[in-house]
Amino acid sequence: MEKLVIKGPTPLKGEVTISGAKNAAVAILPATLLIDGVCTIENLPNISDIKISCEILEQLGAKITWNNEHSITIDTTNITTTKAPLDLTSKFRASYYIIGAMLGRKGEIEVGMPGGCKLGARPIDQHIKGFEMLGATVNLEKGTIYAKAKKLKAAPIYMDIVSVGATINVMLASVLAKGTTTIDNAAKEPHIVDVANFLNTMGADIRGAGTDVIKINGVEKLNGGCTYSVVPDQIEAGTFMLAAVATRGDLTLKNCITKHLESITAKIVEVGGNVEDNGDSIRIWCNKRPNNANIKTLPYPGFPTDLQPQMGVVLALANGTSVINESIWESRFQYTEELNKMGAKITAQGKTAFFEGVKKLYGAPVYSSDLRAGAALVIAGTAAEGETEIYNLEHIDRGYENIEEKFRKIGAKIERVKE
Repeated sequence: MEKLVIKGPTPLKGEVTISGAKNAAVAILPATLLIDGVCTIENLPNISDIKISCEILEQLGAKITWNNEHSITIDTTNITTTKAPLDLTSKFRASYYIIGAMLGRKGEIEVGMPGGCKLGARPIDQHIKGFEMLGATVNLEKGTIYAKAKKLKAAPIYMDIVSVGATINVMLASVLAKGTTTIDNAAKEPHIVDVANFLNTMGADIRGAGTDVIKINGVEKLNGGCTYSVVPDQIEAGTFMLAAVATRGDLTLKNCITKHLESITAKIVEVGGNVEDNGDSIRIWCNKRPNNANIKTLPYPGFPTDLQPQMGVVLALANGTSVINESIWESRFQYTEELNKMGAKITAQGKTAFFEGVKKLYGAPVYSSDLRAGAALVIAGTAAEGETEIYNLEHIDRGYENIEEKFRKIGAKIERVKE
């Protein structure tokens, strides 16, 4: 078993280069199944979810060549099976994108129910509704999803709730369907725009990504031979921005799109941090105890649920009482129990948590309950006095590339240790 050992407190200072977006990459890789040919994907984050995605594609018949640790060339000319490996698809949430892509390419797919972080109920009813509107039959039996369609046909689809996953999945299924599909009440996240841009580069006709109405004009086929670079990771950037505030540090983040970070920037300024927007880089610094604030997580362009735990660390150290209302996932406050072990005073009730700010956190053994909770604990350990040990690193490794190395380069005293 591995653990991270952090000795603090350390104000983080220096430069961080942001990796490619996990949430975009795990959708773009299945999207390559729609191409009858070869393409190259660059700026891939080197994380476990990407490696598992590649394994799944290879077992479906794709040929993958790693050009370097952040770039692959993928040949999806010969897809040899419509049965995805159940043991791999159950390991992470985004494996469900294989359904939309394979329905579009082959008209059928058998895939395990998606796994990933335990954040409460995470139904895929909006995905299924979209597939059925396009003419597919979907059955769930014993943890396996069976989807089949003779020929997908375009349809108007209204999302009952704003869902990133369902928006992308229906978009994938619609690309080769005959006619024009309209997705109403679509999610607007940057990685949806990135998936649409990738597909359009390959010959799709998708319009309106980034707004709440997306139109997909079906095409006969997608072309290979293109190279595409994944968008920078908005959530990794936000994680380091909040780390700078929590540790009273001074960080410059390179390779980021500052437009995607506006909701985080606004809250950092509200709690007393400083932000300097330089277009393709951003500097964040804070030299005092943060002020209290109230947060409500919302779909983009609101404050991201994936940055809520990291913001929780800032508010745990803030001057005064703060409130976070989590409107996306019902079990996202599991990390607060771990912060309380470190001296925080947080009361979580359902989808609301109250943070009574303390002057200091203290090192303790803590456990990562999910991907973003793990990142929050790394920030907390860096800000805390004494030694913190973080367990369950497999969650962190799913979404952050070399997290200890990146933190070490900006001054953190952090080591990965095998027990």
